[in-house]
Amino acid sequence: MTNYNHLKLDNQICFSLYAASREIIKLYKPLLDEFNLTYTQYIAMLVLWEEKKSTVKHLGNRLHLDSGTLTPLLKKLEGMDLIKRYRDEKDDRVVIAELTEKGEELQKKAQDVPSKMMCNMNISMEKAIELKRNLDELLKTLK
Repeated sequence: MTNYNHLKLDNQICFSLYAASREIIKLYKPLLDEFNLTYTQYIAMLVLWEEKKSTVKHLGNRLHLDSGTLTPLLKKLEGMDLIKRYRDEKDDRVVIAELTEKGEELQKKAQDVPSKMMCNMNISMEKAIELKRNLDELLKTLK
């Protein structure tokens, strides 16, 4: 008889990653509710806080999101007056997303989110750094 342990849910790396991701996003929720942002909107804002403006294609690449997910997300952020979108003057096929003044102000208000998350996750900084390094390595291997 063949051993099917490799087919058990609890033995799947992908399930551990999926479940951990869901739990982490759950921890973010009350922190982001204060700013009326979803987790996906928050990570889009992280890129824009870092870069000030970005092509939508570059933003999608950074976030690992396709345009079908990214477009409504950016539309919502634009409706909240956190970003503005416009076509590139040199190539009207290229759409640029840029922070507004309100979007820049939100960065100041949200600056404590990462440290609050570290407290909520209840793991040491060393473990968090090691985990991030391992996940980045895995992601690089999978690409």
